[in-house]
Amino acid sequence: MTIDFKKMDGLVPAIVQDAQTKNVLMLGFMNEEAYQKTVETGKVTFWSRSRKALWTKGETSGNFLNVVEILNDCDNDTLLIKANPVGPVCHTGADTCWNEQNTMNPLLFLSDLSDFIEKRHKEMPEGSYTTSLFRDGLNRMAQKVGEEALELVIEATNGTNERLIYEGSDMLYHLIVLLTSKGLRIEDMAKELMERHNPGWKKH
Repeated sequence: MTIDFKKMDGLVPAIVQDAQTKNVLMLGFMNEEAYQKTVETGKVTFWSRSRKALWTKGETSGNFLNVVEILNDCDNDTLLIKANPVGPVCHTGADTCWNEQNTMNPLLFLSDLSDFIEKRHKEMPEGSYTTSLFRDGLNRMAQKVGEEALELVIEATNGTNERLIYEGSDMLYHLIVLLTSKGLRIEDMAKELMERHNPGWKKH
């Protein structure tokens, strides 16, 4: 990775993002030594402009930032560091330096689940229920979606909200399996809904 440390007198901004929640946690600065230490240790290390010294985030509090991935921007002078935080990030005790809660939008898990099911489809590990669905074929997968949809309807009309969520989750999982078998993803349906939300959309 080529990083231009010359533009800001030896420093580059380093934006830290939670690798799981995708929330921005903090902004710090790195010189070349801080970057190298970050790469070597796997823990985010900055250059403190006030103390004129390296500091590894969490070295005092224990709230380290464990590196998952480091990306360089198009001008090679700003880093995006995806990390898993250990505890609050801000020195005030807040989750982020903007005093936001670092919680995950559950909808993001649908993409992670799609990734996981795609991995199952590729590797087909023994003993996996998902593998068995793929091996049973398209008709069986489609049938399962229908069965789960019927159970969802039953719970919606005669059941509890808890069971409605449970059966709806079953249906959504089997739908993602079916989509995966067709080379599609749940995001494709989200895009379709986005298009329908456009005032100019017309039914096919």
